[in-house]
Amino acid sequence: MCGICGCFTFKDRDFLNIDYLKLATKKLEKRGPDAEGIYTEGNIGLGHRRLSIIDTSEHANQPFTDETGRYTIVFNGEIFNYSVLKQKLINFGCEFRTSSDTEVLLQMFIHYKEKCLTFLNGFFAFAIYDNQSKELFLARDRFGIKPLIYYKDETHFIFSSNLDSLLSFPIKRELDHTSLNIYLQLNYLPEPHSFIQSVKKLESGSYAIISKEGKIQMDTFYQLEIANELPSSKILDYQSAQKKLMSILEESVQQRMIADVPLGTFLSGGIDSSIITALASQASNKTLETFSIGFKDEPLYDETKYAELVANKYQTNHHTFKLSNTDLLESFHDYIHHIDEPFADSSALAVNILSRETKKHVTVALSGDGADEVFSGYRKHMAEYQARNGHFRNKLVTGLGPIWQYLPQSRNSKAGNLFRKLSKFNDGLQLSPKDRYWAWASLLDEAAVTNLLIKETPKNTYFSRKDNLLSAIKGIDFNEVLLSDVKMVLKGDMLKKVDSMSMRNGLEVRVPFLDHRLVEFAFSLPSHYKIDGKMKKKILQDAGRHLLPHEIYNRPKHGFEVPLVKWFNKELKPLIHEELLSDKFIKDQNLFNLKSVNELKSKLQSNYPGDSPATVFALLIFNNWWKKYLS
Repeated sequence: MCGICGCFTFKDRDFLNIDYLKLATKKLEKRGPDAEGIYTEGNIGLGHRRLSIIDTSEHANQPFTDETGRYTIVFNGEIFNYSVLKQKLINFGCEFRTSSDTEVLLQMFIHYKEKCLTFLNGFFAFAIYDNQSKELFLARDRFGIKPLIYYKDETHFIFSSNLDSLLSFPIKRELDHTSLNIYLQLNYLPEPHSFIQSVKKLESGSYAIISKEGKIQMDTFYQLEIANELPSSKILDYQSAQKKLMSILEESVQQRMIADVPLGTFLSGGIDSSIITALASQASNKTLETFSIGFKDEPLYDETKYAELVANKYQTNHHTFKLSNTDLLESFHDYIHHIDEPFADSSALAVNILSRETKKHVTVALSGDGADEVFSGYRKHMAEYQARNGHFRNKLVTGLGPIWQYLPQSRNSKAGNLFRKLSKFNDGLQLSPKDRYWAWASLLDEAAVTNLLIKETPKNTYFSRKDNLLSAIKGIDFNEVLLSDVKMVLKGDMLKKVDSMSMRNGLEVRVPFLDHRLVEFAFSLPSHYKIDGKMKKKILQDAGRHLLPHEIYNRPKHGFEVPLVKWFNKELKPLIHEELLSDKFIKDQNLFNLKSVNELKSKLQSNYPGDSPATVFALLIFNNWWKKYLS
């Protein structure tokens, strides 16, 4: 796991500025604290920061050049089936200087070019320069687990793992107003766009070839699809499907335990991380290290006792980090000043601390990420299921529709949260499947964002992006909802959060649920294997039942809420009223409607703030970033 960057110039009069490249590489230090390397040749420069995982020797440092001197690679990620691929190459007569997966990946490219991507099982973002053809090749893994962003103008192609690294080069910095609009609705920004017009993210499952003249050829090597309308004879029965699911997952976990450094698992006490921990413990020849976070000041949300049940069952060396609200507040200050682009999922504050504390013990951690999107684990999934199937209850909610808007709505009380959910559910019932999905994925609706922004968002651009994100939703098969989550929520929110927070702390997080064989199998199953009127993640829960203590299944689930309202009305009040959301700042910035911003600030002090704390959090994150990079 590492950080990569590079600059490719196209015209003879242009020159490669090594100082920019060095600065860009330096800014990736957190992603790769173990080694730094820079390669330059004519008009190309490649930078690399290394987090050593497999073959930790200096011989495997990057940039890595093959023995002929023709091909040079910078690589971020892991190829979990590299041993099998290495043997395949040895059979072809290939010789190796290291035991790293980096050299295997480079040799696979030399032998197969872009077709090598279909052989890879892992997560990756890499670039390879061909010093003979003077072409640069870039690729990103199937689900976008590893980031890769780029900028191109008439003379340069620049890429990096992080936006702040990319901005070490003197590129155009014009705000993308459509991206800002979507961010304010979702609190994150889906790929392939960024907040800067000229900067894009290489789409997952894609590759790019940049010629010496500056022409770019982009193509897709992988696209996840739903197996619609399979004949009944080809659909596994439920029991057989459970067995196959566990078989694939077991192999995925085993592959992701290959490392030359200490390894453990995140263990929250939920189904997903508990199953991963159980399988990892069974596959390990030594005591497994496991890590949980709890919440001292919010006992309702503390679920560490369930994690400890799993840890005790498998005799792991378990570490529990009990966080106070002060710990989270300190994480906020660290977070807001160091994230490379606006991202307003406040749960990142806890992940930051978990990653920091876990890194003190291990360098690699397995997580349960991806299971909710692939197997249907969110509350909104049950809401969508009810919208499609709960005819009587839907009529009841709709009949009481006029009442919900007059009842107090807040995430800070049980009754207020119930009224908030019922109101949102009622609103969603009036919409098409596409618009309902978008509404339930959003924290702020389109009308509110329009009122908040001074400049009108280009309608054609906005609706084109939105239609692309919602292209899977047809209103026919519930798997469409899960596919949309993989395309939008998983890539833009969950994987972004885990990658940025773990790599900020020099920790590699591996995600067994996102082995492409497992994901493809899940999407070959009928949706009723995953969700019905009573259970979410049905097949995953049933398949893993024999592995886990029964208490894990029979308990209420409490999602953790960062105490934003408390902070905004006390510790962070000066940051809001005197700095980043002050009248002067908002007027000088000239992006947001001052009246709308002040209404949000007033709502924070009411008894029923609704979702205003999440929007204020998103504004604080964005304005701090804007001040740092665009003002």
